[in-house]
Amino acid sequence: MVTQHHAINFSEKLAKITDLWQPRVIAEMNDYQFKAVRIEGDFIWHQHADTDETFIVLSGQLRIDFRDGSVSIGPGEMFVVPKGVEHKPFAEREVHLLLIEPRGVLNTGHAGGDRTAQNDIWV
Repeated sequence: MVTQHHAINFSEKLAKITDLWQPRVIAEMNDYQFKAVRIEGDFIWHQHADTDETFIVLSGQLRIDFRDGSVSIGPGEMFVVPKGVEHKPFAEREVHLLLIEPRGVLNTGHAGGDRTAQNDIWV
């Protein structure tokens, strides 16, 4: 049996994602998923009570708002939002992100609403 090895190309994966705010799984490591997502505009205030969430900006400029301030993240930068910290991502123009979080984490935490994406959709 021959195993084929392929690198994951972020640009190719993002080109297959047409909807904004709909993270798609591109890889898994142990119980963690790597998700590609295109975002633009304002998200909702939410938190993840049981896990940290990692944002890696591939292109564009992301701002993550907190109740006591904000952080700006540019291409090639990352930020980890600690578990239990309420936050709200915002992108004035389209941003391409890589999210790293445990399998099964909802993008809106327990806030729910129409921005909640279906989990475990691979691209």
